Amino acid sequence: MENLKKKIAKRAKELVKILEISPLEAKKIEENLEFTYTAPKISKKIAANAIDHTILSFNAAEEDVLRICREAAEFGFKAVCINPMWVKTAADFRSKNNAKFLIATVIDFPLGASTAAAKTAESITAALDGADEIDVVINIGLIKSKKLKECFELLKSTTKTKAYIKVILETSALSEDEKIDAALIAVFAGADMLKTSTGVNGKATVDDVKLLRAVAGKRLGVKAAGGIRDKETLVAMMLSGADRIGCSSSVSIMENW
Repeated sequence: MENLKKKIAKRAKELVKILEISPLEAKKIEENLEFTYTAPKISKKIAANAIDHTILSFNAAEEDVLRICREAAEFGFKAVCINPMWVKTAADFRSKNNAKFLIATVIDFPLGASTAAAKTAESITAALDGADEIDVVINIGLIKSKKLKECFELLKSTTKTKAYIKVILETSALSEDEKIDAALIAVFAGADMLKTSTGVNGKATVDDVKLLRAVAGKRLGVKAAGGIRDKETLVAMMLSGADRIGCSSSVSIMENW
């Protein structure tokens, strides 16, 4: 891990020059890298409060969305994560039922291949509809093309709202160097949380969570998503540095805790 941290610190210094941003941003990364993560004692209640209860299937109907809202309220999940068209529905349910869960939605999902105009419009609309949090997919093709400044500028277009921003990196599709670049770009662009995967094109791993926590330090959150279907996997992700968990098997995990 120490060698990885040195690699991240070195790359941060290189990236601030490539992105033409303040060298102080690299200094902040160095401070993040000094942080040592200590996992909480993971109880059922703490685990539930870390979960983004998710339904992002293309054919999710209104009743599916209302069901996960009811489940989030019942089990004490941190948030529901839903497609943009259902944000107003979730917000209306929350208001009528005095529920406490947050509303998260996805932007440029699952491909991360939209234009700045599209990302901006989606983000603004989602926030106006009632989304507290936005999970946006980074433009993976630009990372692969080494068009890092273009990726940075494009990602910034989604950080202009007051919503809490989680950047999905799709780590399983990236090399270690690309993961570091993507994570650093997300931080520099104004992310509040680094997220491993969409769950559609990739899954979370313990090693990727550890890498993201190293970059995030104590200033940003880390969300593990994709392939988390049981208590053991959820706990492993939280012990590795994830303070949020995205999954659709949330109720099953809680019922079998």
